[in-house]
Amino acid sequence: MKWQWQVLGAVCGGALLLGTGILLGHFAVPQAGDLDEKLIQDFMGQVESARIRENLRVLASRPHLATTPGDKALVQLLRQRWQDPQTGLDGVAEGTYDVFLSFPDPTHPNSVSICPPVLNGSRLFEARRSEKVLTPDQAQEDVVPPYAAYAPSGSPQGRLVYAHQGTRSDYETLVGLGLDLNGTIAIVRYGGAGRATKAVVGAEFGVAGLVVYTDPKDINDGRAGENDTYPNSWHLPPSGVERGSYTESFGDLLTPYYPAKEFTYRIKESEIQGIPPIPTQPIGFEDARTLICSLAGPEAPAAWQGALGCTYCIGPGFRMDGQFPSSSEVQVSVYNQRVIEKSANVMGFIRGSQEPDRYVLYGNHRDSWVHGAVDPGSGTAVMLEITRVLGKMLKEGTWRPRRSIIFGSWGAEEFGLIGSTEYTEEFSSKLQARSVAYINVDISVFANATLRGQGTPPAQSVIFTAAKQVPAPGSGTGSVYDNWRHHTNRSSPTYGVIPSLGSLGAGSDYASFIHYLGITSMDLAYTYDRSQTSARIYPAYHTAFDTFDYTDRFIDPGFTSHQAVARTAGNVLLRLADSLVLPLNVSDYGEALEGLYSVAAEGQVQADLAAHNISLAPLKAAINRFKAVATDFNQRLMKLKEESSPNPLEVRMVNDQIMLLERAFLDPRAFPSKYYYSHVLWTPRAAGVPTFPGLAEAHAARDWDAIRKHLSIATQAVESAASTLETPA
Repeated sequence: MKWQWQVLGAVCGGALLLGTGILLGHFAVPQAGDLDEKLIQDFMGQVESARIRENLRVLASRPHLATTPGDKALVQLLRQRWQDPQTGLDGVAEGTYDVFLSFPDPTHPNSVSICPPVLNGSRLFEARRSEKVLTPDQAQEDVVPPYAAYAPSGSPQGRLVYAHQGTRSDYETLVGLGLDLNGTIAIVRYGGAGRATKAVVGAEFGVAGLVVYTDPKDINDGRAGENDTYPNSWHLPPSGVERGSYTESFGDLLTPYYPAKEFTYRIKESEIQGIPPIPTQPIGFEDARTLICSLAGPEAPAAWQGALGCTYCIGPGFRMDGQFPSSSEVQVSVYNQRVIEKSANVMGFIRGSQEPDRYVLYGNHRDSWVHGAVDPGSGTAVMLEITRVLGKMLKEGTWRPRRSIIFGSWGAEEFGLIGSTEYTEEFSSKLQARSVAYINVDISVFANATLRGQGTPPAQSVIFTAAKQVPAPGSGTGSVYDNWRHHTNRSSPTYGVIPSLGSLGAGSDYASFIHYLGITSMDLAYTYDRSQTSARIYPAYHTAFDTFDYTDRFIDPGFTSHQAVARTAGNVLLRLADSLVLPLNVSDYGEALEGLYSVAAEGQVQADLAAHNISLAPLKAAINRFKAVATDFNQRLMKLKEESSPNPLEVRMVNDQIMLLERAFLDPRAFPSKYYYSHVLWTPRAAGVPTFPGLAEAHAARDWDAIRKHLSIATQAVESAASTLETPA
């Protein structure tokens, strides 16, 4: 009853964490006992693939774009599930934010068309305004037409040019070939650069409007015919259009670093950076074929050729012998509307028994561009099954975690990770002080070949431990870990051949947790076999074909991969919530630091630094000190674990050191031009050299003073991390 009143207080006060009543005075750890392995096995045994399938069928039954009626219906579904008398959690709360979004005008549809030489209002060609309906579960009226979110309104018209992926080097190539891009319309394909970057950089070169498409070479392994695509296979149909948020940053665009509440100051729309300055519209590759295969001009470079069934030329304009007059122009008409709408996060809570002021967070976004069966329905379906089993154990009185668990269903993720970012902004101090780790399961299953794990180095050990206990789906034997190591592995100087744990960029809701708050984070999903496909992501991504039928038939028939992800993620969650000593290995950061350093210490980078009298010695010394301190720390942990009755305050102390290690790598002044990016090691880098991001970008710019600065920043961060692990005096 006390906990229910605390949740009620949290709702009334607008707080989405655990209420003020449990924030102080709960510092005791148990006198004896630790993680219950039998309980973990019991949890995994109760995870049912059939229930996950049914969850997804319900979740993907209608489109649920952020803040639309479909999204609001899912808010109520989550509340209902988490308040269920038999399988519910301790509490549920809903937090809303007034967020800046972008939608197409329903009365003025966006279009891409070819105009005749004489402007008389007619059109020689117009791209499809919606995708073909190929299966019954697509047939809803509230499917949002394809559009580029945050692209400005306008109707520029000009000669068409093909600019490959719209990277800076691509536009520079066109200029180098003698093309004048001023006033042109560029058509580019997805990949190579972020969506918004294609437009931002294009505008710098004078491009007036942008058309974006998905090339079948990049998503379908070259298959482009209707018989080779959905519903006959998992490949993207010719009419499929990838929607998306065209912004280079994340979070609410008008309220950077502050939660988007009614009282919050908002910058002017004109001050927003990193959104398209020119009208932009995505189209399907069947329409892109009509445009690109009609282009005049020189043949595009070999690396620019695709799978549309013709030789790609760069333009400008159309061929003399083509189906359109050579003087015809392309017009991009965009009528998007920018609005402020209320978007909700739904938070579920399980109170910890011994350390309720320590939080293990688990999240997945809820909104989708259309039906979103894979993205994000697969992740939400898994989260609902995990909470069902844990809620049942909770209600039956067989389990209560040592630490508190917070589940987050984030709103408006597709518009730029908005819900999770606003949450971390609103509760930044509390989350930084008390969060153990964040587990993200967005798309839980891209395909059914192998696990894809991403995370910061301390998360590696707990993910590996969990993956070893989960049977791999399919007819073969072995664990998820074994299968993962078979598909994607690396040679570790410490462990030998192990699965490759990827690093975290900013592709999902973990971004603000790791980059802004420095909370150990991880992302788990099942994915495809890279030796079998070159697809950059699953083919129906962000299209109207991402439906339950698509998932049920082609992504994971039988939902055994969904089940494996649920078991793995739930296993990790229980270990983080219940272990006496946090199962995060700080020594694994030493190996990661050595890897980043070795790239800088070899090859051209080292030679350039030496030529400018710049030494890496202080950084190397700091890394060596970190590794030595981490070794001493782990020895102290081993002795502590061997004690029959460990000192509760000493347990609390080492857990805090483990928890706060990630924060030591934050430097809010390291990247002043990059919103939210404070992590010295994992900030995404534009430069291709895989070393410390600040050093990599400064070296790419040949800015030797900046190199000295970022070497100081990296050295200080490593020294700070080492001091975090030292035995207190």
